[in-house]
Amino acid sequence: MLSHVILGVNDVQRAASFYDAVLGVLGYERRWIGESGAGYGTESELGIDTFWLNRPLDGRPASVGNGTNVAFLAPSRQAVRGFYERAMALGGTSEGEPGIREEAHPNFYAAYVRDLDQHKIVAVCHADE
Repeated sequence: MLSHVILGVNDVQRAASFYDAVLGVLGYERRWIGESGAGYGTESELGIDTFWLNRPLDGRPASVGNGTNVAFLAPSRQAVRGFYERAMALGGTSEGEPGIREEAHPNFYAAYVRDLDQHKIVAVCHADE
């Protein structure tokens, strides 16, 4: 359904260091970095199924969207816990510790954090333990 997701950041290197670590726990890796941004995705690098960190094109400071989050698929519940722990260790803030969110479905195991620019990101595993 989605081609790509972009989050605005104010410091590309700082944001990339954070995402390298927390997405690495989920098995994702950075594929590109430059002065204006960093990209994560597949080896095909076609821009499909990718996640980007970019400085805003209009030159104004990046800001967060209220009610917005980006959820990354995790291969296991253990990976969700690792994502959360790594984010906390790197200065992220908790928006919901790892656990089941039955309001979504009985196997929706997720952790919610704010990154260093205050974007809400999520790691979620839909499989049972």
